[in-house]
Amino acid sequence: MSRERLYLFDTTLRDGAQTNGVDFTLHDKQAIAQMLDELGIDYVEGGYPGANPTDSEFFSAKPKFENAKFTAFGMTRRPGRSASNDPGLAALIEAKADAICFVAKSSAYQVRVALETTNEENLASIRDSVSAAKAAGREVMVDCEHFFDGYKEDADFALACANAAYESGARWVVLCDTNGGTMPHEIETIVGAVVKHIPGSHVGIHAHNDTEQAVANSLAAVRAGARQIQGTLNGLGERCGNANLCSLIPTLRLKSEFADILEIGVTSDKMATLMKVSRTLDDMLNRAPNRHAPYVGESAFVTKAGIHASAMMKDPHSYEHVAPESVGNLRKVLVSDQAGRSNVMAELDRAGIPYEKSDPKLARLVEELKEREAAGYAYESANASFDLLARRTLGKVPEYFKVEQFDVNVEQRYNANGQRVTVALAVVKVDVAGERLISAAEGNGPVNALDVALRKDLGKYQKYIDGLKLIDYRVRILNGGTEAVTRVLIESEDENGDSWTTVGVSPNIIDASFQALMDSVVYKLVKSGALA
Repeated sequence: MSRERLYLFDTTLRDGAQTNGVDFTLHDKQAIAQMLDELGIDYVEGGYPGANPTDSEFFSAKPKFENAKFTAFGMTRRPGRSASNDPGLAALIEAKADAICFVAKSSAYQVRVALETTNEENLASIRDSVSAAKAAGREVMVDCEHFFDGYKEDADFALACANAAYESGARWVVLCDTNGGTMPHEIETIVGAVVKHIPGSHVGIHAHNDTEQAVANSLAAVRAGARQIQGTLNGLGERCGNANLCSLIPTLRLKSEFADILEIGVTSDKMATLMKVSRTLDDMLNRAPNRHAPYVGESAFVTKAGIHASAMMKDPHSYEHVAPESVGNLRKVLVSDQAGRSNVMAELDRAGIPYEKSDPKLARLVEELKEREAAGYAYESANASFDLLARRTLGKVPEYFKVEQFDVNVEQRYNANGQRVTVALAVVKVDVAGERLISAAEGNGPVNALDVALRKDLGKYQKYIDGLKLIDYRVRILNGGTEAVTRVLIESEDENGDSWTTVGVSPNIIDASFQALMDSVVYKLVKSGALA
């Protein structure tokens, strides 16, 4: 049986750019657009030509896409102007784009209050704008803004707006839940009513996430007949975000309700890069990835409880609804105070650490983990520290170097410009194969100074750690009072882009930090195959 084509429209670079704290550069936009094209997205909306210098420059030359249609966004002609005498419309038509997506009011209330014009003028604006863009050779779509609120207020007018777009030649009439407050059952009912007037193969959905249902609303629209979904990577968007394409793509491909009847442009091979795509966007925005994101989150395929881990080892399907590899993710069994032998063995397998099931050291490792977690260590969040603890318990970590002493001082002083500054100075003494090395370094804080000093000179091992850098530092106080115990988690990254997390625990925050720093360096040496 042939499947219907469902089209994916990405608005990360336009609607996603309205996210609080997100500001794309021209280079960011170019890189993300190419990434979306390679993923197999059908339409990449680049922004609003003429609205700002970045978007205008972005649309000065058409990207070389293999799959996607480059789309410009803008308003229909303004009330009281002709299509030939509207600067905004002219900028859209002049933009180097394959398609134009107009936004038009489809709520009588919005027309009256926001545009301060008549329903008839609003309909004429839609018709004139679509006709002008069609005449210029562009594929045209219309985002019917506030459609669902407008439909519930005045269904005849909302439908009239949608019909005006379709009858004037719009390829897509996109129904927008602009305020994000419509429920899935309402979406399905209203889209079902629309497709009686406009073929579903010309109807799209644009959902916002203000009730945490943008993905559900998009799928409800598809069930009712819509055949285009607009969304963003990682659910970026104003307020609470837009429909998350990183959740929609796997659902559409892997859930039989949709996969059996619909085909999308993202192939299985490309979907296996989805986690990488999600992380790449977060890295570009300097944001921490959402660990609990469906499909692509670090915790999406994590199991912690021992009884679950035991079942997972027998059959992964017992606690996984899809294979993690299908979206480029990994299965992980956490080791924690709930850990049993199954958890530990699964994590040893993942880390590639050899062991014998009958080895009494394995039981000792389980008990050691529980004791250390009771003291405050969090190995479920520190994969590299677990790796080292396991290797040490099983007798497989060389002593590359020995830290004989470290010292940290923090002082306030005036710099050469007469400004009062706080500076940290650290000194670290290490023994590398009998050679004593002393390194000193300044930093903007004691941990930064220690980090720099420790990695400044490790003798014959220096070549292995030159590309090592600290990318995240997290502190948690585990109990109150003047004797509080501190847990420090440090995330490190090497020259290959691989990252790992280490943990330290102590009543002294500097001591806890140094434990985590030491583990990070030693893990890098083990990972690199350095010989003692």
